[in-house]
Amino acid sequence: MSLINYVCILVATFSIIISIFLVFRERKNTDKTLLNLKKMLDSAIDGSFNEEIYDETKVSAIESQMGRYLAGCVVSSKNIKKEKEKISTLISDISHQTKTTVSNILLYSQLLSEYQLNDECKELVNNLIYQSEKLSFLIGSLVKTSRLETGIISVLPKKNSVVDLIYSTISQAKPKAQSKGIKIILEKCDYTANFDMKWTMEAVYNILDNAIKYSSPNSKINVKAKMYEMFCRIDIKDSGIGIEEFEQSKIFARFYRSISVADKDGVGIGLYLAREIIFAQQGYIKVKSQKGKGSIFSVFLPTECPD
Repeated sequence: MSLINYVCILVATFSIIISIFLVFRERKNTDKTLLNLKKMLDSAIDGSFNEEIYDETKVSAIESQMGRYLAGCVVSSKNIKKEKEKISTLISDISHQTKTTVSNILLYSQLLSEYQLNDECKELVNNLIYQSEKLSFLIGSLVKTSRLETGIISVLPKKNSVVDLIYSTISQAKPKAQSKGIKIILEKCDYTANFDMKWTMEAVYNILDNAIKYSSPNSKINVKAKMYEMFCRIDIKDSGIGIEEFEQSKIFARFYRSISVADKDGVGIGLYLAREIIFAQQGYIKVKSQKGKGSIFSVFLPTECPD
């Protein structure tokens, strides 16, 4: 073998060694970069991220860019937290101030109604009481909605009896139903699901209240529950005015009011609040309706606590 052949073999061998070394070093650097990125993401998730510990002279460009991005996210998160705290304080102030004022208006109106008044004055006082009660309901609903949206109030789902939920809700709605001669029929059930009793009662009551409001006098409302593998479904079926198909996706929007029910009492926040409460518990609401033939509102509550 000639000298040239030996030199070629030596150069080839040296090149292979250099290539292996470069590949190994690149892989090692890649692993180090990935490890650093993982540490950065973990620290950002648990809230301990600190931009100063990542020096651009010691880390790659990707790490540096990721560091700046995460630092911006941390700042944004802190700003959002501060805004929520401000909103929480504002809502508390509004709730306190308006509750006292409206309560006083109602009290004075009721005291005024006890005096000997002529028919015209009695009508004015009754209107004042009615509007005050409506304002009190609106403010209360807005405060509840705002607290849910800002996380000031959180639902705490746990195993509860579905029949207890339905019975309590019907008891709350019964006086209004009886005033219209409406009979609420409950089919027997013995199920449990995962939900917050207090808040879910409010959600189901809002749906049942709507069923009473938009049903004809002396009609019936059927309430039943059905168990599935992952959800328990509560159906509230009425024979009221029904909902147009194009409106069925709109009725859960805040303050939405159909032109067809403009003459009915309401502010368009009950169904919105109901959906927010159920959604916060990993559940959902469906509606099936036909104009002039009534509606079925179905509330789906998880049977197990979500992981």
